[in-house]
Amino acid sequence: MKLLDRRTLSVLVTIIAVAIGLTIIYLARTVIVIFAFSILFAYLIDPHVRFLQRHSLLFKNLRGPHILQVYLVFLILLASIVHAFGPELHGRSGRLVPQISGFADSVASGEIADRLGKNLGWADAQTLKLRTFLQEHRPEIENARREVERSSSKIVGAILVIPILAIFFLSDGENLANQTILVVSPNDDVAAVRSLAAELNVMLQRYIRAKVTLGMLSFLFSSAAMLLLGFPHPIALGVIAGILEFVPIAGWMMAAAAIVSAGALAHSHWIWMLALLGAWRVCMDYAISPRVMGHELEIHPLLAIFTVMVGGAVGGIVGVYLSIPLVATLRVVWRSLPSLRNADVS
Repeated sequence: MKLLDRRTLSVLVTIIAVAIGLTIIYLARTVIVIFAFSILFAYLIDPHVRFLQRHSLLFKNLRGPHILQVYLVFLILLASIVHAFGPELHGRSGRLVPQISGFADSVASGEIADRLGKNLGWADAQTLKLRTFLQEHRPEIENARREVERSSSKIVGAILVIPILAIFFLSDGENLANQTILVVSPNDDVAAVRSLAAELNVMLQRYIRAKVTLGMLSFLFSSAAMLLLGFPHPIALGVIAGILEFVPIAGWMMAAAAIVSAGALAHSHWIWMLALLGAWRVCMDYAISPRVMGHELEIHPLLAIFTVMVGGAVGGIVGVYLSIPLVATLRVVWRSLPSLRNADVS
C-alpha cells in the first residue's frame, strides 16, 4: 500500500526544497546583501571603466588596467578629502567624539530645544513643546542612536569588502552572466532569458544613474548651504554628503553629524544648518527621490514612497536601499513572462 502517490510526493518535495532554499537565504542574508551591494557598486564604476577603454590608446581589449585606474582615482579623491580635514582633525580630534556624543545626549534629553529657542527667537511655549516632545520620545531617540552606531560599524566593514568583490564583477561580469543564463535556462529558452537579462541590466544602470543624480543634488545643496553659513571646507563636506547619499538612512545621518560637528567646532551657524538639513531630508525622501527614481525606473512616485516604507518595515536599512531595485526587477520579470511562456511552448 502506497502512503503517498507520485503527485503528492512531488508537491511535498517541492515544498521542502523551497523551505530549505528560504532557510539558506535567511541564514546567508548578510552575504547575499554584500554581494548585492557589490553588484550595484560595479554598476557605478562600470561607465567610468568603459569610458577609459573607449579613449585609451593601450589595453583597449583589457578591462583590468582601466579598473585599476578608476580605483586609483577614487583613492586619490578619498585621500584628498582626508588631507583637507587632516590639519583641523589632528588638533581637534580629542574633542570631536565627545562633542558628537554630547550633541546626541542634548537631543535625547531635550536640552537642544533651549538652544534652538534662544537662537531662533521662539516663545517659551514653543520651546517647552519641543523639549517635552523630545523627552517623551527619548527611548526612541536613544534606540535610533544605538542603531546608527551599530549600522556604522557594519557599514565600515562592508565598505572594505564591497569594492574588492566588485572587481570580480567588473572584470568578468559578462562571462559570469552568460554562464548563469546557460545553467538556469533550457536550450529553447536561452534567447528569452538573455532578453530578460538585458532588460535587467538596463534597469540597474538606470537605478545607479538615479542614485548618482541624488548624490549630486545632495552635494550641491550641502555645499551651497555651508558656503552661505560660513562653514569650513564646504566643498569637501559636500562631497562627503553626496557620497554618503548612497548609504541608506545611516548615510545622511553620518553626513549631517559630520557637517554639524564641523560647524560647532568652527563656531559657525550649525543650528541653522541642522534645520536646513532636516528640511532637505524631508524634500529628498518625499518629493525629489521618488520622482527621480520613478522617472528612471518607470515607477509612480507614490509607489516608490510606498515601496521604500514597506522595505524599511520589513528589512530595515537594507530593505530601504534594495526595495526600489527589487520592485523594478519584479516589474521587468513580470513584463517578460509572456515571452518566456511563448519560448516554453515553442
